[in-house]
Amino acid sequence: MSYKCFAVEIKNQIAHVVLNRPEKRNSMNQDFWQEFPAIIEDIDNNARARVIVVSSTGPHFSAGLDLTMFSNTDSADRPHKNQRAVASYNHILHMQESFNVLENARIPVIAAIQGGAFGGGVDLATACDMRYATEDAFLVVQEINIALTADVGTFPRLVKLIPEGIVRELAYTGRKLGAQEAKQVGLINQVFPDQQSMLDAVMRIAAEIASKAPAAVYGSKRMINYARDHSTADALDYISIWNTSMMNNAEIMEALQAKNEARDAEFVDLPVKPNR
Repeated sequence: MSYKCFAVEIKNQIAHVVLNRPEKRNSMNQDFWQEFPAIIEDIDNNARARVIVVSSTGPHFSAGLDLTMFSNTDSADRPHKNQRAVASYNHILHMQESFNVLENARIPVIAAIQGGAFGGGVDLATACDMRYATEDAFLVVQEINIALTADVGTFPRLVKLIPEGIVRELAYTGRKLGAQEAKQVGLINQVFPDQQSMLDAVMRIAAEIASKAPAAVYGSKRMINYARDHSTADALDYISIWNTSMMNNAEIMEALQAKNEARDAEFVDLPVKPNR
């Protein structure tokens, strides 16, 4: 299937989703907000892959929200203030949900960032499970620089990833957070000299994840997300309930036997999600 904003390749259980509007610095236009969640949900719901890698093209990962989307804010078809407010609220909820799909996906999502990740690019990256970057990469909470408050996911996620004081500094000043500093504070897993070496390494990591039991990876992601948002006692209780119902002895034995026989284990893929 072809897309206006993306190139998608699925190979060896890895889905590579590439932002593909380099001439527009991969800004997020209307097509982006329709295509991106549909792509992620299709891969996850239909168990098309065991890992998703999100990368980009051109000098920047993403310039963030396409500002031409603001041009219709006061259009004649929504003349009343209340109508504009409701329409704006619904649009923000849609954009938020477009990145929530990354966190809600059963499979891990890895971001590979080159150049700048501005505004919405930060929202996208922080919704992923892991982030890798090139030496020239940087992140900017761009909204403050254009008289906006970031509203698509930056703050709820960023404060759980890095120290609050740094989040506040980035939010109030709109300064660049370089790759090395981002790694030091724990936002970036690893930094690479260039995009190709980054992608090579990320694909190796993705392949390692894809070789594990999908149900166990799904459970791990679910438990990490749950533990992040709940008390230790609640998280311990939840993992006990989860493993009581989800533990698969056959897959445990397959993992052990494959290790003893020095071969790749053969695991069952996640089931296709029923249509809602």
